[in-house]
Amino acid sequence: MSPENFERLCQRVLRELGFLNVEVTQRSNDGGIDGQGLIRLGGVLSFHVVFQAKRYQGSVGSSIVRDFRGAMIGRADKGLILTTGSFTREARREANRDGAPPIDLIDGNEFAEKLKELKLGVEIELIEKVKVKKEWFVNF
Repeated sequence: MSPENFERLCQRVLRELGFLNVEVTQRSNDGGIDGQGLIRLGGVLSFHVVFQAKRYQGSVGSSIVRDFRGAMIGRADKGLILTTGSFTREARREANRDGAPPIDLIDGNEFAEKLKELKLGVEIELIEKVKVKKEWFVNF
């Protein structure tokens, strides 16, 4: 999947999770922000959320979180980074650093769980396999 397609997949997931007006930003001059949307809580509170989609096989480090925070400050109430990979311990620490706006992180495992939960592009098939142990029955 191309990085652009992953951004659109993140857009779809966020819409399915209840975000409103989710848009992927234009590639040029996005300032590290791949998309934005609005989340309403209880029909009372609204938060403008920006997101970054990282199609990684490895780990997203703390510098990515720091750079994203710099890009989101003044543009949104909340930030979210979604990746196909994982986050380093330092990245998780940076996302929740005291005195800085917190950033929510969704790693590849959590992303896959959301795809399962929302039934987006996946089918869940439970298979029970029974194997008879013939040697066990010989003694009867």
